[in-house]
Amino acid sequence: MICAIYRSTKRDQTYLYIEKKDDFSRIPDELLQSFGEPQFSMLLNLADRQRLAHADIEKVKKALVEQGFYLQVPPPVESMLNTYLDELKKSEKTE
Repeated sequence: MICAIYRSTKRDQTYLYIEKKDDFSRIPDELLQSFGEPQFSMLLNLADRQRLAHADIEKVKKALVEQGFYLQVPPPVESMLNTYLDELKKSEKTE
């Protein structure tokens, strides 16, 4: 299974996997508008891979078959304040 991967011009670290290069016919208009002008990144043969760096390969394959695309978004940004407060709570418990 070969897919084309495009980088978003509006959202950092956001990628769109589609079944065929330059065929955006199965992508909802709202998604394309928020994604921005897709910038081609690469073609990838998913059959040759057992894993992907930032996405579950089985979820990608399933989404490509069922809906014609997979949207990869960056993980949520960890709040430095929450991290600090968690560490503070841990240190108070050990005192």
